[in-house]
Amino acid sequence: MFNIPENSFWVMVAVLCLLVIASISRFIIEKSHPDKDYTELRQRIQSWWWMIGILFVFMTLGQTSGKTYGIILFAFISFLALKEFFSIVPTRQCDRRVIFWAYLAIPIQYYLISIEWYGLFIIFIPVYLFLFLPMRMVLIGETQGFIRAAGVIHWAVMLTVYCLSHIAYLLVLPEKNPDAGSMGLVIFLLFMTQFNDVSQYIWGKALGKHPIIPKVSPNKTWEGFLGGMFTIAISAAFIGPLLTPLNMQLSLIAGLIINASGFIGDVVISSVKRDLAIKDSGDLIPGHGGILDRFDSLIFTAPLFFHYLYYMAY
Repeated sequence: MFNIPENSFWVMVAVLCLLVIASISRFIIEKSHPDKDYTELRQRIQSWWWMIGILFVFMTLGQTSGKTYGIILFAFISFLALKEFFSIVPTRQCDRRVIFWAYLAIPIQYYLISIEWYGLFIIFIPVYLFLFLPMRMVLIGETQGFIRAAGVIHWAVMLTVYCLSHIAYLLVLPEKNPDAGSMGLVIFLLFMTQFNDVSQYIWGKALGKHPIIPKVSPNKTWEGFLGGMFTIAISAAFIGPLLTPLNMQLSLIAGLIINASGFIGDVVISSVKRDLAIKDSGDLIPGHGGILDRFDSLIFTAPLFFHYLYYMAY
């Protein structure tokens, strides 16, 4: 009915099976240890059901409606992420009119994706918006805190709009792997990024003894990072050819890129939260925190994977 490409369909089924296993495991653990509180674990799994369910519904609808639904979904995520960023980072009262233009960048950026204008999509925010926003700030006439305000607004838009919008552009790339379709590219990126987070966490818990950046994230260890690197590289080498136009060798390199950039994204957002003395960026996603808490790795993996894929396959 929805004409989902075969490989993408079976990977989606596999992801749902993993969620079922996680839910059953959580239920068994709760029954086995009724004296312990597993509220956060329950919330995390429930949130994963909602997030993956929404993603799959929009991606499936996108198979029959151009790519509009998927683009709208990621545009809305960019909006939530940008709003959350401005809610935790202090801004000047006088910059409200400038921030309006930052929000306006969202529909423009995603409209460029919808019409597949790659040339302008790739430079609109880092060039045109970068030059326009300080000009608008100058017209306000407030010089106190000018540099900091410009840096905060520019960085916010780059992280939450520009970087995340690369996920949506994957949807409009030519389908060079008909068994996966363009949705296969998105599924590969999202799955590998989240699997990388989980792999580094598990390896770190099992073997971690040597912190990488103890002042930023004391739980991040070399053992977790290297174990995650091995796991993701091997997984990507086998899954990549199913969902992308990349062969096994190029998929393995893509896995290494996702592993390293995902780690960097995680610790960068952790640095922001430590600077602001907050634990989570928000409470929108029960058990996970805010949008930035859940998408911190993806902010970095999305553009780097996109450009690697674009160079190698397009």
